[in-house]
Formats: sequence, structure tokens, C-alpha cells
Amino acid sequence: VQLQASGGGLVQAGGSLRLSCEASGNFVKIDRMGWYRQPQGNERELVATFNNDDGRTNYGDSVAGRFTIFRGTAKNKWYLQMNYLKPEDTGVYYCSADIRRIWGRDASAYKGQGTQVTVSS
Repeated sequence: VQLQASGGGLVQAGGSLRLSCEASGNFVKIDRMGWYRQPQGNERELVATFNNDDGRTNYGDSVAGRFTIFRGTAKNKWYLQMNYLKPEDTGVYYCSADIRRIWGRDASAYKGQGTQVTVSS
């Protein structure tokens, strides 16, 4: 199973970006999808998660109300819509997922490669 993130780039403060993540490989279900970020010199932090079973979302305090995580029509793709971006949103963004490869087995955690988001002031 591999996760491929895309959509990062350079944007001015107040602007928007949409990140995408696609899961590929052999699996039967994605339990939970998410995004994390790691600002330079800081620890990794939660951005958002989406529970595929009940549709619940969870956001980090610093992005709530500005970012939206959602799943696409294809069940192996999800997105992070980022609005009203701030310079402090700058960092490497990683997509993640809890994925079941076989029915009856527990899900395993996977993480994609990062995509850089830079917000200029």
C-alpha cells in the first residue's frame, strides 16, 4: 500500500490550496484518512482526520474553521482544502491512513511522502 500526496506549493497569506492524497495497492478498506504537518524545526502535528465509518472529522485547533478534509467520489482519494492560509501554516504536509489489507484483520497505519506548503506574508 502506498499513499501519494500532491498539491503543495507557494501561496500568499489569505490564499487557498487543495492537497490531494491517493492510496494505491491491495487493500479492502480505509478506516480513517488524515493529514499531518511538520513545520520546520517543530514536531509533527495533527491537521485533520476523517472517519470513513461514520463521517466524523477532527481538526487541529490551529486550522479548525479554515481547513476542510473530505473524501472524493473515489474511495481511495481524499483531500484537504486549506483556506485563509497563514504564514504559520508553512510546513511539510503528510497524508496518512488506517488501512485494512485483509477482512478480519486490524487496520495498519500508513503515511505518504510529504508535500511542501509555503505561505508567504
